[in-house]
Amino acid sequence: MDTIKIALIGAGYIADFHARGLQTIPNVEIVAVVAKKLKTAKDFAIKYGIKETYNDISNVLNNKAIDAVIIGTPNQFHAPYAIEFLKSNKDVFLEKPMGISAKEGRQITDVSKNFNQLVMVGHMWRFDVDTNYLKDCVASGKLGKVFKTKGYGVHENWGPSGWFIKKSLAGGGALADMGVHAIDTIRYILGDPKPAKVYARISTNFGDYDVDDTGIIVITWDNGVESIIESGWWHPHMDGPEASSGIWGTKGYASLFPTFLKITTGEDSFDKIVPELPERKEHCDQVIYTKQMEYFVDCIKTRTQPNPGLIEGQIILDIVDAAYKSSELGEVVNF
Repeated sequence: MDTIKIALIGAGYIADFHARGLQTIPNVEIVAVVAKKLKTAKDFAIKYGIKETYNDISNVLNNKAIDAVIIGTPNQFHAPYAIEFLKSNKDVFLEKPMGISAKEGRQITDVSKNFNQLVMVGHMWRFDVDTNYLKDCVASGKLGKVFKTKGYGVHENWGPSGWFIKKSLAGGGALADMGVHAIDTIRYILGDPKPAKVYARISTNFGDYDVDDTGIIVITWDNGVESIIESGWWHPHMDGPEASSGIWGTKGYASLFPTFLKITTGEDSFDKIVPELPERKEHCDQVIYTKQMEYFVDCIKTRTQPNPGLIEGQIILDIVDAAYKSSELGEVVNF
């Protein structure tokens, strides 16, 4: 395979991050971009020097020269588009969440296996330097036995509009939009345990829409750790930026964003460790997305199923579905 040819499906905000990342990788060509409005696709194509523009996916589906697609559309189209592209023997990168329900995730998995194609899901914090630093600290036992975490996916005094606030298009609100970042990030740091129980209280407090803007989720993992996740839009305060997390262990505490350790040295005493990590230009820095694209391209070359991929994406969908069910029933959902 000399040059890997990729098409972008969707030309919104996130597509810019993907395009910038892909254009830094040798022997990769973005050959087409698809958007709902052809003018949007053309404007995007001019910005990045992309030759082909379309307002539907049929031309990409029928182009056997295209090796893979990056899907960054409203959530409603993630699963149906992914399934069609997999059936046309194209590898698929899906923005998070993998679909709008756990059922859709399983459908994607079945088709991926039947057609022997790759699926990667855009849980991009797994490619962040700070996140991986804390993952290594937990794995090394530096914090002792981890027993509790708190994670945040909250927009302070702001919330999205458009398709994000329509349940039919997004599948859910702040939990599906922001909460999934917090859930997957802490799951990754903990070594990818499986959920055992979920309890949630989810509500709408700030807008006249049919999705949630407030959520408190408690996840019991199969390794015994309890994780509290907060999701939200428009909240008057947030305890930390997207995916920020606190991790409590028997020997110390770790914080992600800002990133530091507090290692217990005795009663009323501890050593604070602030690691020397690369300076962040912005919180969701381009470098994370570039690493993500580099990894996806490498998986295409080596025919290796990506991680985060089918399993990781499915578990997040299972947790989100369980959280909505728990909130509706007012009781714990067991796995």
